[in-house]
Amino acid sequence: MSRQNSKLYSFILILIDALVLIVTFGLAYITRVRYDPRPLLHNIYAFDYLFAFILIVPFWIFVFIILGLYQPRTYNRRLVEWAKIAVGVFIGILLVIGWEYVSDKTIFPARLVALYALIGAFILIVIEREGMRFIRTLMFRFGRGTKRVLLIGSSGATSDIAKSISDTARSGYDVIAFAGPRKNLPDSFAGHHYSYVEEALKDLELNEITAIIQTDLYENVERNQKIFSAAQQLHIDYSFIPGESEFYSGKNTVDVFLGYPMISVYQTPLVGWGAIVKRIFDTVVSLLLIVVSAPFMLVFIILKKLIDGGPVFYISRRLSRFSEPIGLIKFRSMGPQYGLKDAAEEFREMGREDLAREYEKNHKVEKDPRITKFGAWLRATSIDELPQVYNVFKGDLSLVGPRPILPQEMKMGQGRAALLHSVKSGVTGLWQVSGRSELSFEERIELELYYAQNWTFLLDIKILFKTVLVVLRGRGAK
Repeated sequence: MSRQNSKLYSFILILIDALVLIVTFGLAYITRVRYDPRPLLHNIYAFDYLFAFILIVPFWIFVFIILGLYQPRTYNRRLVEWAKIAVGVFIGILLVIGWEYVSDKTIFPARLVALYALIGAFILIVIEREGMRFIRTLMFRFGRGTKRVLLIGSSGATSDIAKSISDTARSGYDVIAFAGPRKNLPDSFAGHHYSYVEEALKDLELNEITAIIQTDLYENVERNQKIFSAAQQLHIDYSFIPGESEFYSGKNTVDVFLGYPMISVYQTPLVGWGAIVKRIFDTVVSLLLIVVSAPFMLVFIILKKLIDGGPVFYISRRLSRFSEPIGLIKFRSMGPQYGLKDAAEEFREMGREDLAREYEKNHKVEKDPRITKFGAWLRATSIDELPQVYNVFKGDLSLVGPRPILPQEMKMGQGRAALLHSVKSGVTGLWQVSGRSELSFEERIELELYYAQNWTFLLDIKILFKTVLVVLRGRGAK
């Protein structure tokens, strides 16, 4: 979708959102006043009620604008849009209630009208946005409002972008021409292929190109300047997407330094306010878990002493954020003589060379003879990890994060441990809810790297809910 069409679409959304809000409050008034026999708190005439909301709606729309509900990065992502609609509607209702308090003027004839308006506004705006999304998809399918793209590049990112935007009805992009190695093109590509970018630039008007996306900068500065100059002369949208994943994973900001645009790249988006919110959340939730789980912890301590004897807890030396060593608290699931050395060394001392090789290959064994019967139950139910809530409250761990690795595992990360440890380790994480013990060590590393580079608070919440389901099902626990 071109910039002009994006602005038009955003303007249409503003008008329709305003209309839907007015209709919603009208329906809320009618539902309570006409169809509810209970007496009203205040006698507010329909005309006065609607007139008041017509005056308030522009401020409500302004709240939506601040939340970014009219930006492509929001209305192109369904779940993000729904979440922002919910926040915007809630703030809007508070705005109306605040206006009542400040102006000392009564707007709602009854309290239920505000509740009906809150629920109705969210539902109707979501339905309206979904309808607009359907109409926009139909328009894209028939070539209306799409961007006709010249894609330039030779990296893996070029191929990924070509595949991702190949469905024009969904993306709004139609790749008309491609300049670069043919191997980076998807099999379904039916546009024009150019081996040299100069040839593609000559046909910009012939192909009716409206946008250029470049993923690699040429060593020859003049070639890059030709591309940008051609876009400027023909008033074509130009976008540069770095081919190296490090530039768009994690978090990046664009600023001006000595008159030059400067891209600052962070290893993870979990910096600034995100890190503060996450720590507050960890502290509050871990404190609640400590209080709630205290009686159960006492029962497990007694059972552990009666059945297995020996030490109840096991302090495992692990590495967390910035590779700092921590003492991970767990219920001991092995015999008291184990866990003091590297697992492979202990297996060899037991005469189990097969288990030592299995551990060195997969960093786990299918049937570990060091685990007691009660310890096996503790592991199968994940209760052995319950004491880690104290680590979370102390600040050693987070509720969600990469698995805290053993010091000897650093060499198995193939140089990626530094990035993995850009965030605090967690009690649970993406790999635990994506297969748990069935995943190989390399697959676990990849999932945890994805988490570190793509963290959001919503992702943490999803992982926590999925963790509860995984533990209840006992899937993958060893």
